[in-house]
Amino acid sequence: MAASPEYLNGETVVRGGSAAPSADPQVTGEAATLAAAGRFGSSGTQRPRAGRRAGSRAALGAIIPLALLALWWAASHLGWVPLFKLPTPESLVVAAIDLAQRGLLWEHIGISTQRVFLGFAIGAVAGLALGSLVGLSRLADGFLAATVGAARAVPSLAWVPLLILYLGFGEDSKVTLVAIGALFPVYTTVAGALRHVDPHLVELGRAYGFHGIRLLLTVQLPAVIPAIVSGLRLALAQAWLFLVAAELLGSTMGLGFLLIESQNNGRIDRLFLAIIVLAILGKLSDALIGLLERALLSRWG
Repeated sequence: MAASPEYLNGETVVRGGSAAPSADPQVTGEAATLAAAGRFGSSGTQRPRAGRRAGSRAALGAIIPLALLALWWAASHLGWVPLFKLPTPESLVVAAIDLAQRGLLWEHIGISTQRVFLGFAIGAVAGLALGSLVGLSRLADGFLAATVGAARAVPSLAWVPLLILYLGFGEDSKVTLVAIGALFPVYTTVAGALRHVDPHLVELGRAYGFHGIRLLLTVQLPAVIPAIVSGLRLALAQAWLFLVAAELLGSTMGLGFLLIESQNNGRIDRLFLAIIVLAILGKLSDALIGLLERALLSRWG
């Protein structure tokens, strides 16, 4: 016998069978509203959680610097280390204010930052082009890999006399040295990553009519964005290292010059100040690479 339907408060109830879904528009509308509210509520709760995670990460990262600052203060004030070897934190603040009031601190920072970013840009573009060529072409790999690997093994200070000989003591030699330092990390990471791009992804790009430079920029490089960003981070850190090597010799301004001048004059407070400023600038510039990474991943990730 077939089940007989009965109607109760707008809902269909089937005796002896399964209940049919409700056709009440009010019930349906309320369910949709609750579902939408659930979706918005979950995304709304994710943002505060992300903010709390970022705050916790920042607080956790500040523990070691604050502990080192406290240890530094104790070592210098309690006589654990002589003042001619370890200045007090207050003396660094006084030295920074003195240099800032005379405009020297900002000049040193500005010149060094300009050299780093200009050399980094040149080296990163050259490393990206060279790494793409070696990573995608077996002929280029066999032809260039050994030579580039040998040049990468040359220490930074070994380039200084050669660059001074050919380019002099001006800005060209310093920017070129920074560019050399930034080139090799980008080249290494990009070349290695492009060798392992999924061949099916490449074939799909070719099926859509992408070839040559267009295939590289549209398919292959976006597929290795994390490796490219890692290479840029290493290249930027290497650029700061090579900058100090460039400014130690034949320079009259910059943080590297401030280091060597402070050593020669016995100004240990300025020497420590230059080191701390280099560390801060390095961290800030690395944060810029982090912003670039988020932008790239939001588009191609």
